[in-house]
Amino acid sequence: MKFNTRTSTRLPLPETTARAHSRLLCARINAALEEANGWLPFDRYMEYALYTPDFGYYCSGAHPFGHCARNGSDFITAPELSPLFARPLACAIEAALDASNTCEVMEFGAGSGLLAAQLLDALGAQCARYTIVELSGGLRARQQATLAERAQRFASRVRWLGTLPDAFEGVIVGNEVLDAMPIRLFARRENQWFERGVTRDQPLFRWLDRPVDLDQWPHELMELLYSIDGHHDYLAEFHQAARAWTRTVCAMLARGAALLLDYGFPRREYYHPQRSQGTLMCHYRHHAHPDPFFWPGLQDITAHVDFSGIADAALATGAELLGYTSQARFLINSGIADALAELDPLEPARFLPAANTVHKLLSEAEMGELYKVIGFGRGIDQSALDFAFATGDRSQCL
Repeated sequence: MKFNTRTSTRLPLPETTARAHSRLLCARINAALEEANGWLPFDRYMEYALYTPDFGYYCSGAHPFGHCARNGSDFITAPELSPLFARPLACAIEAALDASNTCEVMEFGAGSGLLAAQLLDALGAQCARYTIVELSGGLRARQQATLAERAQRFASRVRWLGTLPDAFEGVIVGNEVLDAMPIRLFARRENQWFERGVTRDQPLFRWLDRPVDLDQWPHELMELLYSIDGHHDYLAEFHQAARAWTRTVCAMLARGAALLLDYGFPRREYYHPQRSQGTLMCHYRHHAHPDPFFWPGLQDITAHVDFSGIADAALATGAELLGYTSQARFLINSGIADALAELDPLEPARFLPAANTVHKLLSEAEMGELYKVIGFGRGIDQSALDFAFATGDRSQCL
């Protein structure tokens, strides 16, 4: 995330070279619009803005992760916030490795590589191989630099993949992966549904809605949209890419577990009649704002996760649901308090900053409630991760 951001309509102006970089990406998007007769569904635009090789936000070599805008970052994630985040996560991973009699961890969306370094340190000999699936050359280089600095002794255990293997045995980890996957947007006006897409408005882009024939769409979309109560104007997000990714990853999982951490809600909360503007949000220099057309390629674009849809996709592959709970409950259940207790309160220079970051990870007003953890398994005892989910399990809400 995209946590610790503040909403603002007065965004900092990007540097000259960054603006030139964005204009090059805009030229790519304009070419795609030309080929598509002047209109792109939003997921295509979001894919261009985030993942165009060398120009997209996650593929340009920029460093989006950090504590403040002064270092050029746009947001902070839990591993950057506190090294104690990895300790309880490692505890759950270790239990899943034991239950599946495996020794490999596969991380998606490894970001700066900091979580990988922290998990390798916490798991020790329990993890014989750590695989990072990364499509961005810039992020891969950042991850390699982080691991060389912080986990050099584990270097021989780490490998990078650009494509998925046919099958995997071990534990899959995805921290804030799903929220950055392209989404489709659908707008209801006067009781009629439209697909919201993007068109040109030189020199920028703008929204353009098109009538949609839902009979031509997957049944799950039609069922979702018609389940939203009321007749008022409404903007709904459909996580087609995230569902497809979840199906692919869980089908690949031959034995072991998958732990996905992100911010979002179960379907009933996500598509509540009062959440009529959706959850689409952008992040630039630690400002949160709603404009996805602000200097494309220079900002993050995200949406909260529909965890019910993710669960449906995973279960359709034959995977089993191991649990679903808030980040706060997961971290507490898995021992974050014990990790904090290892620090001496009589050394306030170390203890107080650590306690402050743990508070942010757990507080309902910060990351503790908005962020959720969902676990899936195949070929392992379902009770293996009971300790991590049993207190505060919300599986019945999915």
